[in-house]
Amino acid sequence: MIRRFGMLVLLSGLSLLGMSAARAASLDPALLPKIQAATFEVVQAKPAGDPLSYERPLPLEQLPYQERTDKYYSIGTAFAIGHNRYVTAGHVLLAGADSLWGPPELRDAAGRVYPIGKIEKFSLGKDFVVFTLAQPPAGDAALEVDASPALNQVVYAVGNALGTGVVIRDGLYTSDTPEQQDGAWKWMRFSAAASPGNSGGPLLGKDGKLIGVVLMKSANENLNYALPIREVLDAPAGKGVMDTRVTYQLDLFDTIQNGRLKVSFALPLGLGDFYREYQARMDANSDAQLKALLAKESANLFPNGAGSARLLHQQTQLDGFPTLIVRASDGEWRRVGERSQYFALDGNGYVATGAVARNGLIRLRRPDGVAADKFYGDAKSRMDLLARTGMFQREVAGEKVKITSLGKPVRESTRLDRWQRPWHVGVWTLPYANALVVAYMLPVPDGSVMLVRFTPPSHEHDSMLDLDEMSSFVHVTYQGTLAQWKDFLGNPALQPATLRNIRIGFDYDHRFSYASPRVAFSYPSSLQPVKPDNLLWLGFRFFLDGGKPVWDVGDVNVWKDTASDDHNNVNVQRYVAPPAGLDDDLSSRWRKLSAREYPYNGVARYENDLMKINTVVAPAAADPSSAVLYTAFYGTAGTQPQADMKGKLDLLTKDMRVTEH
Repeated sequence: MIRRFGMLVLLSGLSLLGMSAARAASLDPALLPKIQAATFEVVQAKPAGDPLSYERPLPLEQLPYQERTDKYYSIGTAFAIGHNRYVTAGHVLLAGADSLWGPPELRDAAGRVYPIGKIEKFSLGKDFVVFTLAQPPAGDAALEVDASPALNQVVYAVGNALGTGVVIRDGLYTSDTPEQQDGAWKWMRFSAAASPGNSGGPLLGKDGKLIGVVLMKSANENLNYALPIREVLDAPAGKGVMDTRVTYQLDLFDTIQNGRLKVSFALPLGLGDFYREYQARMDANSDAQLKALLAKESANLFPNGAGSARLLHQQTQLDGFPTLIVRASDGEWRRVGERSQYFALDGNGYVATGAVARNGLIRLRRPDGVAADKFYGDAKSRMDLLARTGMFQREVAGEKVKITSLGKPVRESTRLDRWQRPWHVGVWTLPYANALVVAYMLPVPDGSVMLVRFTPPSHEHDSMLDLDEMSSFVHVTYQGTLAQWKDFLGNPALQPATLRNIRIGFDYDHRFSYASPRVAFSYPSSLQPVKPDNLLWLGFRFFLDGGKPVWDVGDVNVWKDTASDDHNNVNVQRYVAPPAGLDDDLSSRWRKLSAREYPYNGVARYENDLMKINTVVAPAAADPSSAVLYTAFYGTAGTQPQADMKGKLDLLTKDMRVTEH
């Protein structure tokens, strides 16, 4: 297992040249000026502006002098191999792809900065790039080359170690080892110390000649890897080569899609055009990988396959917090995700958060004082409500400062998932971290349900591919007060397609009604008062209809009000006959429903300080073997006589009709 020297979010001052060990003195001092002139830091300019707002001024004065005064981030090392020909690691150059910082540039020991001109050679697998500068420094400083170095000689790793300037550190060239993919070439292994920031720097032999490009280190031992310089020199000119193993995985199941990316494109190209050519091929490969993964899993991808059966036939679950449907190691699809934090907002609003793998799950209840039009129509206002909780913080000099606003999203769109639910997609930038916040926000009556991911800018396409697919696997209950439902139902653009076939009516102090292609019922205020703070939950779920999967309502629950200690509620719930042998609990419940046995026999019972009464309502003109049944339920706090409870239940079932078969 090997890993590349990653880029460093530390600030660098002017480059310095030094020695790290006594043995380095054996390098001819006369070579040092030439090595210094031929070796450069790779830097990116700090963002010029910041769209974020903070609760207080950032304590930038507490940063080390070098860090707070440098206008650049130092990310790697590069060196000259000829007149206006330079080399660095491929991954160092790629740090600039879609970056929120400035483009990679070279900085010399005097602090002069040189923009990159043209990319002439590139290899993703071998991890190098050869390029020119738009205006190279005066002179022809370049390292001499030894393309056939001897093993076991003293070597010198030259580079921008830890972003503090260029240093030289010595060790031994210990061995060669085949590259892992095909054994097409051999890495040089050496013991000279190398740190983040050394990537792309030269590895010199005992006489100061260039023998390799420092690239990465072993995870488990103190040996580092360099690409032999002959691999750079012998690579075809005018060509960008992308030949590497790739993997793709969704946070829905364990299956990994393995593949190989093998494409090329013509060079030279300017830096911006190079990034566009590179990113287009990476994105196309991700598209193909996801398509292949889904095709491979299609027979067992929820709601398909035996592993989906239990979830499709279980009793509808009403959940105040969203969950993600994922496949466990036993092949069963289950809902996962729990609320881990809760933040109260003014006006009865709140933010509840949890996580599944790389993804945040959020439920945001709209505060009563925030107008529905502004809330649903302004992505900034929704994200600002999240920021009020302090979930976004920036650490400076050991102090964490609350981010109070991410500003306006830089990109917005709408995504309809497989079930025709409209997700509002927003992308925000975090320039200080060179990162994006990608949020998929589903409008619901009381606010918004969200899938959120933090990602590097170059991974935006991959992250949105993932979230596009995963949005179809989000299980969410639609809930809200009748006043909130009124706002929500008044805007069809917010609603999933299924809800447009459902009619919800409420005449305060008189009647509540619900009608869908499956079931219809209504009840008067004498059963349960109909008022703006009634809490209506629609238990949407996934089930089969005529053998085809649908996302529809399986449970309608109306609570008398939002008070946590008030248990009065009216409920209508859908049940379907489970397949034979699926689950004893499901089969037992279905037998009781079919036979109208307790507790579905219209007899009141007292449980947990609540009087309850249920009955079964079958489709009109249904035969005894009907595969769909509904229950009608009424519950009220305290004890009530059977006659009173039966009278309430009769009010609920008087106009109830089951229209599906």
